[in-house]
Amino acid sequence: MSRVKLRWYFDVISPYAYLCFKRLPELTEAAEIEYVPVLFAGLLKAWDMKGPAELPEKRIHTYRHSAWVARQRGIKFVMPPRHPFNPLPALRLIIARGVREADIARTFEFIWTEGRDPELEFEALAAALGETDATARIAQPAVKSVLAGNTEQALARGLWGVPTFEARGELFWGEDTVDWVRAFLADPTLLEAPDFRRADATQAGIVRR
Repeated sequence: MSRVKLRWYFDVISPYAYLCFKRLPELTEAAEIEYVPVLFAGLLKAWDMKGPAELPEKRIHTYRHSAWVARQRGIKFVMPPRHPFNPLPALRLIIARGVREADIARTFEFIWTEGRDPELEFEALAAALGETDATARIAQPAVKSVLAGNTEQALARGLWGVPTFEARGELFWGEDTVDWVRAFLADPTLLEAPDFRRADATQAGIVRR
């Protein structure tokens, strides 16, 4: 049986993307995963939303919750010294090097396992990836274009956050949707069940302006 194509949209700025990445091996038997780096800030701007780190109380809650989830799963988790940081250089470097799983893993490890800042320590991150000409490579217009294009494509698909899975045209947002995605991969008719259809048909009772 051929594996389902699964796109995984991520930004290394997200601790939840890191935690989700650790669970992706659970899906590889049923799915062939395509990694799609996007700029989370671009999604927020397009939807006119604030990120968790922009709301003081939610910011601390998010960091604590990430640490809790990591603790529960036995994943090493160390917050970088600053957050949010500018993820553009790291994302562009991942793209310049061909969006390789090993590079994504090492970048997440650099930030969320070693607790280091990929913006202030960009040269160290490049060295960790074995890259000797990182500054020149991330400055290439083609590299910048890929990240912008990925983000625009994500918005066109309706993405509002990271990490997000796309499977069979359906979107699943959040690090906690891995089990749901696995169930959907096993049963393509899952979202046609009456409870999901009723959820889809629910109308907005009030709209905040």
